[in-house]
Amino acid sequence: MQVCRYRHRDQIAAGFYNAETIVPTVAAAAAYSSASGDSVELPDTDNLLELLPPDGTAFANASKVADWLQSQAELPAGVALHHDDVELLVPIARPNKLMLLAGNYASHIEEGGGTAVERAETFPYVFMKPPTTALTNPGCSVHIPKISPDHIDWELELAVIIGREAKGVSEQEALSYVAGYTVINDISNRKFRPNPGRKERSKDKFFDWMHGKWHDSFCPCGPCITSSNAIDNPQQLDLTLRVNGQVHQDASTAQQVFPVAAVIEFISSFVTLEPGDIISTGTPAGVGNTSGTYLKAGDRVEASISSIGTLVSQVV
Repeated sequence: MQVCRYRHRDQIAAGFYNAETIVPTVAAAAAYSSASGDSVELPDTDNLLELLPPDGTAFANASKVADWLQSQAELPAGVALHHDDVELLVPIARPNKLMLLAGNYASHIEEGGGTAVERAETFPYVFMKPPTTALTNPGCSVHIPKISPDHIDWELELAVIIGREAKGVSEQEALSYVAGYTVINDISNRKFRPNPGRKERSKDKFFDWMHGKWHDSFCPCGPCITSSNAIDNPQQLDLTLRVNGQVHQDASTAQQVFPVAAVIEFISSFVTLEPGDIISTGTPAGVGNTSGTYLKAGDRVEASISSIGTLVSQVV
């Protein structure tokens, strides 16, 4: 099942998502009930967690309607909305936490000049972005910052949506706390140096890196959430990123140093994960910094993950 948030005629709603159309959840439930004789209702809400496992109150009904839609159901005229007629929105409107991983693919570590390490020798490097100003709707613009415009880079990542409060969970049980998966593009400013005339301090390099992650619009997210029950193994997903049609990243989540379940175990060992929290699991090789290729105004970025979809961003 794939669900999304969208705006249509100044109204924000939830919909069942596919590559061609969006079907409003409430209208889909009504059409299903009429066609099948099985009376089903879905809440009139844009909170996708209500439709998703493990604890969504409408998950069972949403699954029933989604299965019917996938079976080539005939919908009343005008129910399905074309993508061009709506504005897709970030799937989780205001997550409490937006956490991301650095260095979770050996190939990306190596392309940056580092030495890949074995999982047993290290731990996941986790950082955060401000969700209210960094998260950017599908199809909307990534803004090149005037303060440091010349080294803006892309990072395609699989993101995990937490569906149930998690604290101290084991790797073996971790995936049962996942509501679903989406796509994130962890935009990065590779050479942001606040106060170029500064007096150097020992931690400057680390904080330069952190500041380069926090610019407004630097976390496009979407276009939808694929429910966790529809992805048996999050370590078997293909990732492809294109800039202006040219492939730059082509990899698989199988290459992660720390798989999704291990990441959840690690973070939840000292941080309580809450429903709606987003964890983005790192990027593979193929970032622009390796070749000195950076984003510029007018670029179109397409970040795709199999079983989820393509997140499109324009650069301005």
